[in-house]
Amino acid sequence: MRPIQARISAGAMAHNLRVARRLAGAARVFAVVKANAYGHGLSRARRALAAADGFAVLTLEEAANLRQMGVEQPILLLEGIFGPDEIATCAELDLWPVLHYAAHLDWLQQQPPPRPIQVFLKFDSGMHRLGLPLAEHAATVARVKSLPGVAGITLMTHFAQADEAAGVDWQLQPFLRELAGHGLPWSSANSAALLRYPDTRGAWVRPGLMLYGASPFADVTAAELGLRPAMTLQSEIIGVQTLQAGEGVGYGQLFRADRTMRVGVVACGYADGYPRHALTGTPVQVGGHTGRTLGRVSMDMLCVDLSECPEAGVGSPVVLWGEGLPVDAVATAAGTSSYELLCALAARVPVEEVD
Repeated sequence: MRPIQARISAGAMAHNLRVARRLAGAARVFAVVKANAYGHGLSRARRALAAADGFAVLTLEEAANLRQMGVEQPILLLEGIFGPDEIATCAELDLWPVLHYAAHLDWLQQQPPPRPIQVFLKFDSGMHRLGLPLAEHAATVARVKSLPGVAGITLMTHFAQADEAAGVDWQLQPFLRELAGHGLPWSSANSAALLRYPDTRGAWVRPGLMLYGASPFADVTAAELGLRPAMTLQSEIIGVQTLQAGEGVGYGQLFRADRTMRVGVVACGYADGYPRHALTGTPVQVGGHTGRTLGRVSMDMLCVDLSECPEAGVGSPVVLWGEGLPVDAVATAAGTSSYELLCALAARVPVEEVD
């Protein structure tokens, strides 16, 4: 078999959830498992994160799958409903939709669910992506409270710069100031806010990235945050070339040797989920030594510098990210985010679940 494999640790996810819970204090924890649990597998994450107070997903399909798997905790639909016909399903499966658009309120009024449902009422506090106008909160909350199909309301917002120096206060303070008079529970904290800003905890926190062992911050590693990587993408060297000074390697010959050097060819490429735009210098681990990629990533292969590991050859183990090589370091070097790398793991990559 082709040697590439993703090893996914249920123990690491469970550990990271315990970190999130400790930081959450009295708040309850939604484990965010959208996008196939950030590439880790919905079923696998459901088992590993079973101690969460609830789960947050994107679609009705994901939510229905969780219910079929036996999940009894609350399930939050982060992007809400996409048509009035989905309201009845929310009631049937006991799903909590996020209401972020005026039409959502119209649908609930026109087609009330067969039994009242819990809703999250999302306000735009400055990110300007999804959310009802904060300036209209009084009328909006009053209207939702009057709907017979609503059993309870949690107020919600989302931060644009919780992982940056700008922080959250410019959004959090107006949100709390405007909505404090309603006496309703609220939710605002994603991974970055939960890790850095205790004032954002509210009634529910919504960690995602941190559950999978990656850091949302450019200046703090996951290990420094006490997190463990849940996914290790690994492969082997399947060929070795010796370049002479001036010779290039790979498509476009983007890398040319300045001396005689050995180059390893690894069974991993962009069709496996490795970023094609990762250029020479992206870190990679070969036989326990941290090295660098060379040249352009191919569909099924990439090349690595073997200068620091002369003993390496065909069959030598390679870690693309994970244990021993943080996915954040690879993402930074490739000019992307760890979110993208984890979510991009291709279906053709075999997965082994470990403790």
